[in-house]
Amino acid sequence: MKFVSRAEWGARPPRNGHPAVPANQGVKVHYLGAPYSAGEHGTCAAYMRKVQNSHMDGNGWSDFAYNLAVCEHGYVFEGRGRNAQNAANGTTTLNRTHFAVLAFVGDSGHTSPTAEQTAGLRDAIAYLRAHGAGREIRGHRDGYATDCPGGPLYQLVTSGALEPDAAGPPPGPAPEQPAETPIPARYRVTINGLEYGYGAHGPQVTAVGEALVRQGYGTHYSVGPGPDWSDADTLNYASYQRSLGYVGGDADGVPGEVTLQLLLGRLPGQPEVSLAHVVAAARTDPGAAQGHQTYGAEALAVEQALADEGHLEQQWVDGSFGTRTVAAYAAYQRSLGYVGTDADGIPGRRSLERLATGRFTVTD
Repeated sequence: MKFVSRAEWGARPPRNGHPAVPANQGVKVHYLGAPYSAGEHGTCAAYMRKVQNSHMDGNGWSDFAYNLAVCEHGYVFEGRGRNAQNAANGTTTLNRTHFAVLAFVGDSGHTSPTAEQTAGLRDAIAYLRAHGAGREIRGHRDGYATDCPGGPLYQLVTSGALEPDAAGPPPGPAPEQPAETPIPARYRVTINGLEYGYGAHGPQVTAVGEALVRQGYGTHYSVGPGPDWSDADTLNYASYQRSLGYVGGDADGVPGEVTLQLLLGRLPGQPEVSLAHVVAAARTDPGAAQGHQTYGAEALAVEQALADEGHLEQQWVDGSFGTRTVAAYAAYQRSLGYVGTDADGIPGRRSLERLATGRFTVTD
């Protein structure tokens, strides 16, 4: 493996330590999602620094988001490194269940990995497996609504060409699936302000999975249920829909209001968060005893949203709007372009409503 350490590419030190992940399910592969032109290898370290600066200064994250990165020349750059929780997969849960490897591949320009880059991706995956990664090799889009890692790179993911023991050039396009092979639906719906379907995230997803298991429709779970809607949730929900007599597109595994109410006995709605309450918590909890909660349930909803956005470590999602939460909210405000006293970590209506999107409802 042609390994380039953080010191060798000139990485900035992280703002804080990354939670350790001794072992997980595997690796997710990413692309840049922006135009990229292949160049001389002498430019790759500078590009790593550019991406890190964007993540830390533009997004307000603590460090370069990925565990490793692979340039078009096949060199493996150390990002957050082995056994570190990344900030690339979309949610805190997804960041812990898979390590993240970035390929210098764009959505235009250099869009298809070189042979050297493919070999470097295999090296990166082998390295992470040697340090706790499970056997899964997935794309960012597997479990999160995104185009990443793009068509050509995702083809390598799904074809098995990135397996460390794969030999020879990447295989050609995979054969078409037989018509009778079920393909789980991959779209989302919003019911009563909450999302359901592939890529949805939140406690409402866990509640559906647990209800399906209780009613005997959990056979497709290998691990779960959990807060991230996967193909297993879709297949289990489709079995439940068919048990009610639905067929065809009406039994595609994506909830409708009628079937959801039958399953849960009610239609869940988004939790409410009072702006006045979280402002009071942000002004009270930092100066109170460790762990003090002013409006714990509402603070918890805000903290979980900050964690999902990558501004707060999951271990500090505890319902206490303390100094770490205030600092995380300030980082979130800066990510929106606020400066000075407008980024003091005390929630304002506009920033809170933006953070609330798809998560909770803001009241006075």
